[in-house]
Amino acid sequence: MVNALAQMADTPVLIIGDMVADVYLDGEIARISREAPVLVLEQREERVVAGGAANVANNAATLGGSSYAVGVCGTERSGDALLAVLGENGVHTEGFVRADAHPTITKTRIIAGGRATVSQQIVRVDREWHTPLTEETEETLLVRIRELLPQVRGVVLSDYGSGTVTERVRRLVIEETRRMGLPSIVDSRYDILSYEGIGYVKQNDAELASALGRELRSEEEIHAAGHELRARLGADGVLITRGDKGMTLFRADGTAMNIPVSDHSEIFDVSGAGDTCVAVVILALAAGIDPLTAACLSNIASGIAVRKRGTATVSYEELRAALTAGKEAERC
Repeated sequence: MVNALAQMADTPVLIIGDMVADVYLDGEIARISREAPVLVLEQREERVVAGGAANVANNAATLGGSSYAVGVCGTERSGDALLAVLGENGVHTEGFVRADAHPTITKTRIIAGGRATVSQQIVRVDREWHTPLTEETEETLLVRIRELLPQVRGVVLSDYGSGTVTERVRRLVIEETRRMGLPSIVDSRYDILSYEGIGYVKQNDAELASALGRELRSEEEIHAAGHELRARLGADGVLITRGDKGMTLFRADGTAMNIPVSDHSEIFDVSGAGDTCVAVVILALAAGIDPLTAACLSNIASGIAVRKRGTATVSYEELRAALTAGKEAERC
């Protein structure tokens, strides 16, 4: 699989979806406030990292690909910070639409700890817009997608439910990638059944159960559900992530392949691991690598991501080291 990883280098891919600024505000508990019975946090650090679809784009870049991003963000400081973070890793952000009507989606995590205590998240503050895109913003998105499609070899739709992936965006991407012969993959938490005709699908087992409206208690039920979802969408493949059980790839020929967890080391944080998974899969498929090898590579990369705190990226060098230093490649 090391050769496959090298093959992915510089592969151009397009990531479309809900771009999120993940803000981490760290500090120490100083005292009880005199104004109210609440703790006072003395801020030590504030950092912004790419979240949502922006994390997919960031991972595609750090993994060695040529990453193009299309999404919506505001004109305020949060939007500036998100674009700056992506720019540091070389993500092409010309496809962003900046709109006053749609402030940058932010998820601010307050992390607190004392001198003798472990830091932990005490609250998360989300800012999202719940109104549909304006006609002007949607039209601009469609124009930028059409402009970028001829420049890339694979496309991701990263749908976090915030409204960037409209029906028109969805249909354009599905129809054009099929017409152009480009691999595509969708990661959608809430509306996966609307992606009929997409190339590949990434879901976790809970999302799969929710999409089909039933509990999945056994291996047999998971497999039946995976095959059903692939058939209903007419997809080339469905990749289901299953926590400590690894992943299962369902293929168009009716077969399924279980891929065990690559590393049983301590899991620090699963935030963003799915984004890493999707980034690896699209880079591999776009580079002409077979779907099973793509899934195996994504499994190993996700194992690296969950051992990092917070929303994190995985680098080309980290993935290459994991492939060459251990027995991960033998697991497929």
